[in-house]
Amino acid sequence: MKPVIHVGVDGSWRDTGALEWALQESLLRREPLQVVHVVDDKPRHAPGWEPAAVDDASMELVSDVQKYLDDSPGTLDNEADLLVGPPARRLAQAAADSRMLVVGRRGMGTFKRLLIGSTSEAVVVQSTVPAVVVPEHWKPSDHAGPVLVALDDDNDSTAVLEFAIAEATERGLPIRLVHVWDLPAMYSWDAMNVAGLGAEWADNAERNFDKVVAECRRRFPDQTFEVDVRRGHPVDGIVTSAEESDAQLLVVGTRHHTRVASFLLGSVTRGVLHHAPCPLAVVPATRTS
Repeated sequence: MKPVIHVGVDGSWRDTGALEWALQESLLRREPLQVVHVVDDKPRHAPGWEPAAVDDASMELVSDVQKYLDDSPGTLDNEADLLVGPPARRLAQAAADSRMLVVGRRGMGTFKRLLIGSTSEAVVVQSTVPAVVVPEHWKPSDHAGPVLVALDDDNDSTAVLEFAIAEATERGLPIRLVHVWDLPAMYSWDAMNVAGLGAEWADNAERNFDKVVAECRRRFPDQTFEVDVRRGHPVDGIVTSAEESDAQLLVVGTRHHTRVASFLLGSVTRGVLHHAPCPLAVVPATRTS
């Protein structure tokens, strides 16, 4: 793996927060940035398309970003580049051998539309390296809490934990492990209370997650872990935990076990991607052929 951090930018690069987060990360890791602006070639055959004007604007954008990088603190060899093609695919391909890929959660298009559901989500789906999605207008002083890691009890958490621990170590932060559970939908509140199922499932969730936490502490004895087990919808529970703890970074995993499955994003990850109050790192499972 090349010790390089890739970051995708568009015309709203001064507002999305992605470049600011990536610059902070590069200084913490002492690893250079490769900033990439992708020109989508799909509209080139549309009526009214003026490729010369678009190309000039793109070159000017890359030049402005390069000057911003050159004027930023540090002595790392940061570079800005221009690519052409489907944005999410080209970004994922460019970052395939790098440390991580960083993108913003909002972009400026003709209708100022949210990129969630298009480029940002597509980047997360297609990236084979950890993808960090940064909220619009993010600044380093926005949050003061821990690195939050969302775990379930049936997923290999090795890649997620290793990424989170690296991030927490760089910043001197504890890790807060959050696990959200709920009863199956077949149980009504009345039936649950009469049968005592709520208390039983809560105890089981606590015991099962205690084992996960104990294993984390065994594998990473120098790291401080906080624990948050709560009942509710996973997306709401994870987002609420991030808000309550003022998390500086939220880390979740995906289950990209096959090439076909890699084009599908789980509902929980997608929901957190839409609503995370802080930068979100989506760490893919170990790649398989």
